[in-house]
Amino acid sequence: MISSYSNSGLSYIAVEGVIGAGKTSVAQMLSERLNAKLILENFEDNPFLEKFYVKPEEYAFRTQMFFLLERYSHLQEVHQKELFQNFVVSDYIFEKDKIFAYLNLSDDELKIYEQVVQGLDKGIVIPDLVIYLQSPVERLMMNIRKRNREIEKAISEEYISSLNEAYNYFFSRYKSTKIMIVNCEEIDFVNNTVDFDNLVNEIFNSELSAVKYYNPAIRKTAL
Repeated sequence: MISSYSNSGLSYIAVEGVIGAGKTSVAQMLSERLNAKLILENFEDNPFLEKFYVKPEEYAFRTQMFFLLERYSHLQEVHQKELFQNFVVSDYIFEKDKIFAYLNLSDDELKIYEQVVQGLDKGIVIPDLVIYLQSPVERLMMNIRKRNREIEKAISEEYISSLNEAYNYFFSRYKSTKIMIVNCEEIDFVNNTVDFDNLVNEIFNSELSAVKYYNPAIRKTAL
């Protein structure tokens, strides 16, 4: 089965989505299916993140710069695929860092941020496909509360709403590579094997245009 995936022309796949969308879980499952090198964002390593959720204006810049440099460092691993592994899967793309920067930083902080990020962009490998897991705010908040992470307890619905709008705007105009926008409102890729199998089939067994919209709920209704 893996050999058939190898003929797809997709060697680097990134899964994206707002906090609570399930991008890390889907990336992990996809990497297992493909025997892929997995690159995950280690948000818990950021010593400023929990403080940012409580006092965003005070800790936004430090939180952002830590994430920027850590994301850059981790994505250098894309150049180093392991022997016998044909795929790389990550649960983020470097470009999404700007979503948070423009949402959270002041104008003066953005000037410094832009100077730093311009020097880093050139060293990043672009994915062959980005899978954007699109969810409504209610579903995102439900997932955040359900997993009950200590670091996320101060996240407000207002912040998730603003972040969701920023993500939707960004990915609706994303042109760096092929993108699949997946409607996740009524789907559970983690706990429903059929849902995940259908997603994998949609990735590898259907024609991928520059922008592809996938609504699994419609497929279920049709069946």
